Amino acid sequence: MSDPLDELKSRALAEIEAAADARALEQLRVDLLGKKGRVTELLKSLGGMAPDERKAYGERVNRVKEAVAAALEARTQTLAVAAMAQQLAAEAIDVTLPGRGEIPGGLHPVTRTIQRIERLFGELGFATVEGPEIEDDFHNFGALNIPELHPARGMHDTFYVKNGGMVLRTHTSPVQIRTMEALKAAGREPPIRIVCPGRVYRSDSDRTHSPMFHQVEGLYVGENVSFADLQYDLKSFLSRFFEREVEVRFRPSYFPFTEPSSEVDIKDEKGRWLEVLGCGMVHPKVFEAVGIDPERFTGYAFGLGVERFAMLRYGVDDLRDFFNNDLRFLEQFR
Repeated sequence: MSDPLDELKSRALAEIEAAADARALEQLRVDLLGKKGRVTELLKSLGGMAPDERKAYGERVNRVKEAVAAALEARTQTLAVAAMAQQLAAEAIDVTLPGRGEIPGGLHPVTRTIQRIERLFGELGFATVEGPEIEDDFHNFGALNIPELHPARGMHDTFYVKNGGMVLRTHTSPVQIRTMEALKAAGREPPIRIVCPGRVYRSDSDRTHSPMFHQVEGLYVGENVSFADLQYDLKSFLSRFFEREVEVRFRPSYFPFTEPSSEVDIKDEKGRWLEVLGCGMVHPKVFEAVGIDPERFTGYAFGLGVERFAMLRYGVDDLRDFFNNDLRFLEQFR
């Protein structure tokens, strides 16, 4: 006659081995070892047995319980390994396949334009110089002959740094001042021939203006520098930048730091005049502020908006597109 304990053990081990997944295995654990499980119920029956019979039977039941628990643990590990192998197979990457490549990046159109301007002026003999974006009053206004009540100093135009007496620079002209100061501090005399690219800040925002934008300003100081030099250099630059022989018009204007001063217009391919930059001969008071003799040296200065030139070159009609970080727009320049 077969032993019920042996039969229970054999059946339990067979069921455990046949469990297909973790859920089925957990159900078996409850059926066998839970509070009302088949093995647990056998242990509960020991209370009605004689002491000698209880001891021998209890030892056999415990051995069955241990065997069942060990089988459950072993099957759990086996199923876990199998599940991992299945996941790895499903997510496998064939490293022998050819690479799919990556989409190449590209320079921002404003960066492209700055580099183009620097290169073209570099070929005309101009060095590139940069300076701080937070400036003091002297370098941003005073040394440039901008008086205290000038509108450019107004809160509606300029970003002031709170309690610091400093401003976010409104142009890159302070770099010109610092360059001339450094030259004098080193005991040297002009010539100076530089362009100064960088970010500048003004309180203005619409399709053609931004609170933050980029400028390139230029300065040429030497003996006998004339307005004719200014006209020649700017016309050469503009024709090379736009890759065509452009018609240029110098229109009288006013800037505190140059005298005489001029706005520069070019005629587009439709015959319209477009303003592109401002320029003029360096004002004697600017030279005096940095210790350069205005009786011996003359010079010219100019300033242009990088975004303005990028808009004309690439046919962009809204300056804000340069700063919206829309990949659909930027990918055109990759």
